Amino acid sequence: MKALILSGGKGTRLRPLTHTMPKQLVPVANEPILGYVLRHIQDAGIKEVGVVVSPETQNDVRRFLGKGSRWRVRITYIPQEEPLGLAHAVKIARPFLGDSSFVMYLGDNLLAQGIKEFVEDFHSASLDALIFLKEVNNPQAFGVAVLNKKGQVTKLVEKPKVPPSNLALVGVYFFSPGIHEAIKRIKPSARGELEITDAIQELMRSGGTIKGEILEDWWLDTGKKDDFLAANTVVLDDYIKRDIQGKVDSKSKVSGRVRLEKTGKIINSTVRGPVVIGKKCEIVNSFIGPYTTIGHGTHIINSAIEHSVILDECRIENIARLEDSLIGREARVVHPQNHSSALRLLIGDNNIVEV
Repeated sequence: MKALILSGGKGTRLRPLTHTMPKQLVPVANEPILGYVLRHIQDAGIKEVGVVVSPETQNDVRRFLGKGSRWRVRITYIPQEEPLGLAHAVKIARPFLGDSSFVMYLGDNLLAQGIKEFVEDFHSASLDALIFLKEVNNPQAFGVAVLNKKGQVTKLVEKPKVPPSNLALVGVYFFSPGIHEAIKRIKPSARGELEITDAIQELMRSGGTIKGEILEDWWLDTGKKDDFLAANTVVLDDYIKRDIQGKVDSKSKVSGRVRLEKTGKIINSTVRGPVVIGKKCEIVNSFIGPYTTIGHGTHIINSAIEHSVILDECRIENIARLEDSLIGREARVVHPQNHSSALRLLIGDNNIVEV
């Protein structure tokens, strides 16, 4: 089995941050989302990985993933000149995929349990496709599946106005090589894309067996700021253990599950976990509340931050309360004395906010 990771797209819902960074590289708990995806693929024992990249962001993706040695996989990069649909990504990846079965994993999605247990299930059941599903409150925003009593997919609809179920397609799919012939027989949708839902429907029409797996644990699509902050919250809850490697002075109080990396410093401050603080950070005369991630080389001075993600090399100074915020790399949020109101911000790299 091979893996196909989709790491293209423009990430418009996370702008301005994604003007300068692929959405798949925005870090959750100081690890880019693609890192979690590769970890799941590694844990599943898959060695050959194709990564679909766009012209705008491929250099950043290549720098982070390299040849794949960090995850003990071999990576082949597959350029996609335009985002013409998930099925189009499979189509252009055919030379890499050959006649192998494969798992397709959207690079901006996070799953709680990974995919290891499903690889054997897919092969042992001789399926043509296995699609992951999750019950959602807004199925009209997703591709939606209908299952029979055996758990087999009987119908798929892309973003229906009147959803036939509340089972949304999660961004992970297992396919047999038969999907390639199905893609050849479909036409672009009204939005000009080759839809993977149409390809799966065609696979069903030609007699293929498609099973739906309803996930019980969490699944997160990190396309928007609130989704991204939710992902950070869940990952901090599930993955972070107390690990103080940096320096904490005698005037500071650090409670709960806090990871302070080497060369990080906490000075005359209070930190309540779960929190991750990166290398070469300085937290001075500040409060860092739960569900906060602070990137490497960032300085927090005379400020209070909670439920936020602050990327690398930022400076937050004299801000009485910053919450529910996503702050890009090398950004500055400062006040000359002490700003008393609560701020909620989404700002991109190198931005300066003076309040």
